Amino acid sequence: MLSAGANLAAALRAAGSLLREPLRSLLVTITVSTAAPPRPMPWLLGRRTHCGNARTRWRMAARGPVSHGGTSRVQRQQPPQRKCITPNLQNLKLNQKRGKACALEVPACNNAKRFNFSQKPKTGILMLNMGGPETLGDVQDFLQRLFLDRDLMTLPIQNKLAPFIAKRRTPKIQEQYRRIGGGSPIKMWTSKQGEGMVKLLDELSPDTAPHKYYIGFRYVHPLTEEAIEEMERDGLERAIAFTQYPQFSCSTTGSSLNAIYRYYNEMGRKPTMKWSTIDRWPTHPLLIQCFADHILKELDHFPREKRSEVVILFSAHSLPMSVVNRGDPYPQEVGATVHKVMEELGYPNPYRLVWQSKVGPVPWLGPQTDEAIKGLCERGRKNILLVPIAFTSDHIETLYELDIEYSQVLAKKALADLVYSHIQSNKLCSTQLTLSCPLCVNPVCRETKSFFSSQQL
Repeated sequence: MLSAGANLAAALRAAGSLLREPLRSLLVTITVSTAAPPRPMPWLLGRRTHCGNARTRWRMAARGPVSHGGTSRVQRQQPPQRKCITPNLQNLKLNQKRGKACALEVPACNNAKRFNFSQKPKTGILMLNMGGPETLGDVQDFLQRLFLDRDLMTLPIQNKLAPFIAKRRTPKIQEQYRRIGGGSPIKMWTSKQGEGMVKLLDELSPDTAPHKYYIGFRYVHPLTEEAIEEMERDGLERAIAFTQYPQFSCSTTGSSLNAIYRYYNEMGRKPTMKWSTIDRWPTHPLLIQCFADHILKELDHFPREKRSEVVILFSAHSLPMSVVNRGDPYPQEVGATVHKVMEELGYPNPYRLVWQSKVGPVPWLGPQTDEAIKGLCERGRKNILLVPIAFTSDHIETLYELDIEYSQVLAKKALADLVYSHIQSNKLCSTQLTLSCPLCVNPVCRETKSFFSSQQL
């Protein structure tokens, strides 16, 4: 349904099946029944298809940065090793030229001030995401919390229907997870990225160190509320709610931020730490760089004489038009990511943004991915590169196809750069977060926006 990805798509399709809503058969869909577990950032799988003779062939993509003349764009931006310099603000350099992707540089140093977990943390970064069941036994609770989330969906008699749907669908979803190893490794990967992120932050921003990361999932443990309790116990001075969704939607990032507000409202107390939020990052240079690198790599697999004719299809999870018409910014922010990626590439190919995982008979954002592929093939476009553009932490099919080391380096740099820039900006949230959807029907959203915009740093 949204950028939340595979787990959400599978759960929504399960709900639609139970409620006897017709589901559209997709040529391209990301579900928990595929071959490999989900991966956090980044962020891309390309798929090449040649349409002809009623046959469509798919190939998974992306093993590391694309090579140009023997040296990848990422490698060309790697900083040289330097003699020991104590990290400070002057040591942070961003290689950024006319909107091109930037690489975060942290000088090599042996005597920089180091912090350890025995020290009381000063700044906490709460990494927000939907999460995924770690074991088969977690599946029912995951589904039940998902279907109970009114920020994500509204169902008739939801308090009764949600547990019923979850219980009925659990065996099928458990079987799908069993096929990919018995659970989601999203917690493990988020932890690895969090560790790398705070290590960089301690060097880049010693004034706000020590930094500590916390994981806050919406539908599995550690829940957002549990993470907040730990943060309060740690006695932090500052807390940063950091969404792991690049593009904002009221149903994903909005739901996680609402959970923070609800925690304090239901507990009847004010936070002891100062909150701010990184609520979106659809055009962050390292995110754009990763997409562009992998697209270039995949284009190289097409015959040279056909390469400029390849249609790049960017596919994102769709939204019901009822949500879009209320003013949810998700479609525009996905479009912004697409625009920046194509700008980074220099607009070498025709491209379109399409939408997948429609559920039920109500109108959704279109065109649908499967229909777009069929339509292009019927019109003689036989070379297509499919790029999932709104997936970060829950791509079911990426583990065996992405270069893990390359992805992890970019991910940690991107996360650290986002948090460091946010700290230096001294802003509570983006200006976009202060604006409610013009036709918003959720009063909690307004309270959440007020909660974050009224904090005092």
